[in-house]
Amino acid sequence: MNASFGIDHPLLATHDIDTLRELLITLGFNMTAVGRHPWGTSTSLAMFEGCLLEIMGIYNEQLIDEVPAGEFRFGRHVYEHLLEREGVALSALHSTDSVADAKHAQRAGFTVAGHLEFGRDVTLPDGATDRTKTTLALLPDAQFPRLSFFLCQQHRPELIYVPQWLEHPNRVVGIAGINIVADETHQTALHSKLESLYTDFRDIEAGFQCQTANGVIRVMNQQAFDRNIGNLAKPIMKESTPCIAGMDFEMSDAKILFDYLKRSGLGFTRIDTGYTLNTPELTANTTLRFCNFDLP
Repeated sequence: MNASFGIDHPLLATHDIDTLRELLITLGFNMTAVGRHPWGTSTSLAMFEGCLLEIMGIYNEQLIDEVPAGEFRFGRHVYEHLLEREGVALSALHSTDSVADAKHAQRAGFTVAGHLEFGRDVTLPDGATDRTKTTLALLPDAQFPRLSFFLCQQHRPELIYVPQWLEHPNRVVGIAGINIVADETHQTALHSKLESLYTDFRDIEAGFQCQTANGVIRVMNQQAFDRNIGNLAKPIMKESTPCIAGMDFEMSDAKILFDYLKRSGLGFTRIDTGYTLNTPELTANTTLRFCNFDLP
């Protein structure tokens, strides 16, 4: 299971949630129906054990300032991100105790804007109905707004991590890492920020990486991303602000994943540990990789 401050779910903000959802289904993800938050964002999920993939759009601009957490407005943050481009707008870190974890984050130098609580009605595979309960602790980053985090605690995990919902036809089983693009002028500040939460660091080409309780966070410049991760989305090439430009997923069966990629018609590249999609502009400006670290 994921532990506190492990990668839980980056939010892929998109102008067209229905089209992106259908693309991910074509790639073999088991996506939930599109739901709605009270602050104007729409959402669809692919759930794994202890983490998930979430895509998000705006369904009502009139609601984006609703349910604020202090001065932070979740819907407005996503909306303003989308005014500039699609991509990861916020990233959730796993929490087992949102109050205690928020205090830890604050001691580590993070700004805690406030907390949000919400739930959604669910129908379980056996037909029973219930309601989830989730608490978010918002950690906006004024210096690097595209790298703002929030803590996410599921109080009813049995209603989220339902075994049937964790099974994906493409055999993807979870998140293996996120890949951040940042030039060298910003990497010292990012290293300092991350080392307040994590301890397992090592140098990589033109950057560094650290291990979380669920997946690796890599930080590198644009050139290293292009050489080591895959094609960088064209809108990100024009930016100097650090951002998450790629996500890695772990797969359990490379042959089945390969078959889904072939049928999708999307361009992809074979890498040592799996496959990389070649057109990140189709997946909310986020370069997706599928990895099996046991491949020979």
